[in-house]
Amino acid sequence: MELRNYKNIYMCGIGGVSMSGIAEILVNWGFNVSGSDGVSSNITKMLENKGIKVIIGQKEENITDDIDLLVYTAAIKEDNPERVAAKEKNIPMIERGEFLGELTKLFKYTIGISGTHGKTTTTSMVSCIFLQAKKDPSIQVGSLLSQLDNNNYRVGKSDFFIIEACEYCDSFLNFKEHCALVTNIDNDHLDYFKNLDNIITSFKKYVSHLPSDGYLVVNKDDDNAMKIVDSTDAKVVTYGINSKAEVEGKNISILDDGCGQFELYQQGELLGTIRLSVPGVHNVSNAVGAAAIALCYGIDFESIRKGLLDYKGASRRLEYKGMFQGAKVYDDYGHHPTEITATVEAIKNTKYNKSWVIFEPHTYSRAFEHKKSFAKALANFDNIILVDIYAAREVNTYGITSDDIVEEIKPLNSNVIHISDYDEIVNYLAERVSDGDLILTLGAGNVTKLATKLTDGDK
Repeated sequence: MELRNYKNIYMCGIGGVSMSGIAEILVNWGFNVSGSDGVSSNITKMLENKGIKVIIGQKEENITDDIDLLVYTAAIKEDNPERVAAKEKNIPMIERGEFLGELTKLFKYTIGISGTHGKTTTTSMVSCIFLQAKKDPSIQVGSLLSQLDNNNYRVGKSDFFIIEACEYCDSFLNFKEHCALVTNIDNDHLDYFKNLDNIITSFKKYVSHLPSDGYLVVNKDDDNAMKIVDSTDAKVVTYGINSKAEVEGKNISILDDGCGQFELYQQGELLGTIRLSVPGVHNVSNAVGAAAIALCYGIDFESIRKGLLDYKGASRRLEYKGMFQGAKVYDDYGHHPTEITATVEAIKNTKYNKSWVIFEPHTYSRAFEHKKSFAKALANFDNIILVDIYAAREVNTYGITSDDIVEEIKPLNSNVIHISDYDEIVNYLAERVSDGDLILTLGAGNVTKLATKLTDGDK
């Protein structure tokens, strides 16, 4: 595929975080871009404000003869009316991951950050370091970042392209990368992978694509991640906070604001002390991984230190949203038990009276496979509210509901309830929340809207 042969590009599912970032990169490169999405959102409105035509609702008539190429997400199936129409008109089509792979081929040093958890945060940290070091990278990350003027992309002029590399549907196998970081490998996306062995096999294929003069940066603290190191010809660079690794974070302390501080070592040599502006020990691990990538490319310690200090969080990563009746409201994207446990550990280091979590399970398959693990993780909050499961791309063939998770939680913590309606949740909290409490909206779907509803007019 020669990308320059296409001028008018239509994006089916343009409102997605990754798709919208790709759309804006293409516009900056001089392509004519339009697209559609199922619902209006802040992202679609932002695209429209930048002159990109966005159609709400995916219909056959949206596909016109002047379209040269249709890009679609993995969630857009073959029977989608726009894909059907494009096929009838003989318009070439390409899946988002494959298309992003074509973009990676345009750069000498594409750096991909992958793993089941921590991709967005680590990608953001790497981006902040490379920006601090004046490397002028192009960037594509799965969340809005203040350093990118609250966008999720940047168009630079150097040979560096920093991307978040998602494993779902083997998307990352399309990428041509010089360096890959693997944060961890966990049991997720089982609707596609079916089991952990298949996930590990996918990561082995991913790193096998790295060139011999490239780098595999891997978390030595994660046993599953270490299973892939023999599958690449690239130089393997290990990092960790609990293992003897090439790049290590040692003498970790959690400060009064819940943020971490640690000493960074490379091959046993102390480089200096790093302070973070985001909470949680898991973010110390992410920061050490980001530093390891920077060291591979000769970035000095001071740029690493300043870049990591400058990172104050991506949107929806334990993001402070405002106040509700004297309680601080945070919003987080966590949708896997491991991520929820990390969030629990992070907020333990902040000061509050009672904690309230409103959790939206994401996909029926994940809710079914991890029902007991969700219960165990969520039971650590003082008060728990579950909303309905967010279906995303799935049909409920599992017969799972949020009530099933509630029943799993009750023996561990009786302060749990299922409430579907957001307005009812607001009223429920209004009658119970006190000054100094902490409220967390949690999940990868629509629950973020509840955080906005709670804090509107009370920030």
